[in-house]
Amino acid sequence: MSHDALPYRPHNHDACVRDALAEARSICQARNARLTPIRQRVLELIWESHKPLGAYDLLAMLAQEGHNAAPPTVYRALDFLQQHGLVHRIASLNAFIGCSHAREHHTGLFLICRGCRNVHELSSEGVSRAIAAASSAEGFTPVETTIEVAGLCPRCQQQQATPA
Repeated sequence: MSHDALPYRPHNHDACVRDALAEARSICQARNARLTPIRQRVLELIWESHKPLGAYDLLAMLAQEGHNAAPPTVYRALDFLQQHGLVHRIASLNAFIGCSHAREHHTGLFLICRGCRNVHELSSEGVSRAIAAASSAEGFTPVETTIEVAGLCPRCQQQQATPA
């Protein structure tokens, strides 16, 4: 993957994928949950992509690798990964992205670039507190919060600003 395809901030992509898989193994072991080879491979494909992937994207990638996975297998793997906080579903794209805060209960806050389709997960205590306060004022207890913000990443903004 080229540097241009990475999310908004440069980082060591191989370390990112390796760390996410190690964290997933640790979380599953602590919860006595089984991270099967297919679940692990689905998670790995999601982290390797750094772009949201739908179930059929994953199915096609698995088929290219010689796996004989059916759609229900991929959907079950995604359900498992989501249940254990290892991936987030990006509803507006009907796709999944790896969770960079898997051990923490947090507000899913995503910046989604309409140009390159990269998604960047933010962590904002201020946003989380504001949602909790607004919910509490209404007597509402949130269980899960996901916020999707569509726009343009710095690279796509620059590309639009540069005349062809």
